[in-house]
Amino acid sequence: MILGSMAPRRRWLLLGLAALAVVALIAGGAVVITRLTGDNKPDAPVAGSPTPSPLGTPTPSPSGPPPGADITGPLNLLLVGVDTRVSVPGWEPHGDAVLVLHVPKGLGQAYLFSLPRDLLVDIPAFPKAGYKGGKTKLTHAMSFGSRVPGKPKQPSTAQGYELLRSTVSGYTGLRIDAGAVLTFNGFDRLVNALGGVDIYVDQRVASLHRRPDGKYRESAPGGYTGPQQVYEKGNQHLNGWQALDYARQRYITGGDYARQRHQQQLIRALTRKILDEGLARQPERVDQVVAALGDTLVYAGGPRIVDFAYALGGVPQDRFTLVGLPGSGVGKGSAYRGEQLTKDGRQFLTELRAGRADAYLASHPALVVRN
Repeated sequence: MILGSMAPRRRWLLLGLAALAVVALIAGGAVVITRLTGDNKPDAPVAGSPTPSPLGTPTPSPSGPPPGADITGPLNLLLVGVDTRVSVPGWEPHGDAVLVLHVPKGLGQAYLFSLPRDLLVDIPAFPKAGYKGGKTKLTHAMSFGSRVPGKPKQPSTAQGYELLRSTVSGYTGLRIDAGAVLTFNGFDRLVNALGGVDIYVDQRVASLHRRPDGKYRESAPGGYTGPQQVYEKGNQHLNGWQALDYARQRYITGGDYARQRHQQQLIRALTRKILDEGLARQPERVDQVVAALGDTLVYAGGPRIVDFAYALGGVPQDRFTLVGLPGSGVGKGSAYRGEQLTKDGRQFLTELRAGRADAYLASHPALVVRN
């Protein structure tokens, strides 16, 4: 991707800001190419997907309140990265990364946490997809909800998100105000347009999927073969494919919990770069990029992305807290059923709902992701 033009660079900066405004980051397998629903209707096509003209300095509105002026919080935003196979007809999307951003009333701080993809949860009945409900892994809620009766080869990502949103809300006790499903394509280009991201790699990570030159490793019986890309512990500068690859690795020390932590660290790195550009309070630019990015995300309900972006643009970087919720496996060996949060993890959700998250994290500092 050529980075010499400021217009493309700002365009992808704004994609990241829009994603952040609805909650951020993607991880796990290849992704389904979905359509941005600019009018808040699931799977609505974006006509033409025009290329925006060069983005100059926006002209302030002479009168009236700024975008998002009526958004005061509290807000709960949900972002999902999907694991799917675009080359397989009818493959149902799975929620491979599930992140929640909680912004208390006043919009002066934010807490971002992940839920394990294998978390055992009660998934409610969803007649629209013919699903009767049950207790199983969180990742399956997207899949079960995506099924369209009479159209087995045409699963609906937006419909799957509906069931996942209901499941997350039921488990956390938080009302979900809006959310999105993002693709790797937009994230990859965003990172490259930013000139890469600087991140502290907190453990040595060997890639299961990529070679050092960025090409995919060859599949072999039982896994992959060939040289591996390795992310050594310490301060690292990652480009687009490296950031994605680093964030998706879960067959490492700490497993999926380590992957959740790495996803959150990348969000913080992106957030710092985006906010340094001061783009959160430039609604014309946000609107332009949203109109042009029909193949990068599905936006699910709530106010316009531009309103969220403007409203959340004032959250100080040092008040953007990453929270790692500890968990443990349920069952053993072949009887493994999934994951459950520990008492400390579950109690954080209780304190968050009660407005006591800061005090709880102060007494449980191990939950705060600091690197």
